[in-house]
Amino acid sequence: MTDTATFAGLDPITLGDLLRVAGSPGFDRWEDQVRRTGGCADPIHLRGWALHKDKATGETLHHYSTEGEPGGRLRVACGNRRASRCPSCAWTYAGDTYHLIRAGLAGDDRRDVPATVRDHPRVFATLTAPSFGPVHNRPDRGVCRCGTSHPADDPALGTALDPSTYDYAGAVLFNNHAGQLWQRFTNRLRREIAARAGLTQCELKERARLSYGKVAEFQKRGAVHFHAVIRIDGPEGPDTPPPFWATVDLLTDSIRAAAAHSYTSVTVPAADEQPARTFRWGTQLDVRPIKAFGDGSDLTEQAVASYVAKYATKAAENTGTLDRRIGELPELDRHGVPDHTRRLVAACKLLDPIYPDRRLWAWAHMLGFRGHFSSKSRHYSTTLGALRQARADYRAAQEHAALGLDDAEPDTVLVLADWQYAGHGHTPGESALAASIARDLQLNRETAREVLRDQLAQEGAAA
Repeated sequence: MTDTATFAGLDPITLGDLLRVAGSPGFDRWEDQVRRTGGCADPIHLRGWALHKDKATGETLHHYSTEGEPGGRLRVACGNRRASRCPSCAWTYAGDTYHLIRAGLAGDDRRDVPATVRDHPRVFATLTAPSFGPVHNRPDRGVCRCGTSHPADDPALGTALDPSTYDYAGAVLFNNHAGQLWQRFTNRLRREIAARAGLTQCELKERARLSYGKVAEFQKRGAVHFHAVIRIDGPEGPDTPPPFWATVDLLTDSIRAAAAHSYTSVTVPAADEQPARTFRWGTQLDVRPIKAFGDGSDLTEQAVASYVAKYATKAAENTGTLDRRIGELPELDRHGVPDHTRRLVAACKLLDPIYPDRRLWAWAHMLGFRGHFSSKSRHYSTTLGALRQARADYRAAQEHAALGLDDAEPDTVLVLADWQYAGHGHTPGESALAASIARDLQLNRETAREVLRDQLAQEGAAA
């Protein structure tokens, strides 16, 4: 159990509950369960049993029931990707995203992505939202328009200089249509690539394929932008080499042209007192080549994968909004939501009956954004599902070994099970203990990573 000094700042109720849990007869097993979840902040509780039987003889090989568990329950990880809800499960999700993105950059034999994918043209592109009015910022030169040199942690950054003229309605409508705008961008990008190669779109499909992996990020002003790894493959995907004319320069030019093209826009018709709006990407477009090995000026594969994974576990929380659906506007006041963010949420409430098919109020906690936060094209690399299955198979093999079933052929073992949902979460004291366990696990991971990094550095120096 973690040093009691860790819990010195707890309130008396939480501390009392913590002591109750730590002193209970089943604490060791409870702690083992929580460690197996990685210190999950909101575990799912299950009741039930599992039975392993030999198909041929009917012999019971192993029987498990939650009746002997603390509280008669088995706790499993919630799997939430949001770091604000469950840091430990978000860490796992970020790790999966890292491996997914990196496999599409460096290849991975275990996931059927060849290392030759490194030779394919690929760039890291950032597409931003347009302006909805001037905001407090930190320009590279000079000071903010308000005349202040804002520190990096100034809460005023990203908020409107003049809230009375800022287009809050336009901002949330842009977020709401950002997914559709991305789809139009990728469609136009294929046309731009074909045009530069002197091909029709049908001919392009026979000679090259566009692959990508992307993640959404909220700027401090509450507008969504996308970071994307974009790659040109051969016609069958990463297993086939791209055509000779496919270069990083051609891909970069095509991306810039596609982002600026009039086709890459979404029009929202006028309704009630709302004017018609046409949304396009902002003028701030960043496209940089990805290098296998850094030379001090370009992005490396590891840096890009880490960057994408970092934002895969975040949503709109950095703007001060809630990380769950909002009941009514007064709820924002109880949680101290900043004024700029509150106005964006209020705009969702105002526009919801005007554009009922857009479900703006249902997505008000995301400031109107309703698209996939992290997505990829079919042939970019592996899938999150495949990564989760690989982890599940590994744990199943560990379990079979622990139960003495690893020598049994899979087809000879019949597994019967019955599981029922029995709740979720922790008591206050359990939450404090689980958070401490999660911190210990994270420290162990970081220490192991540093040791491995030092070993690789020493091996590189020796070579």
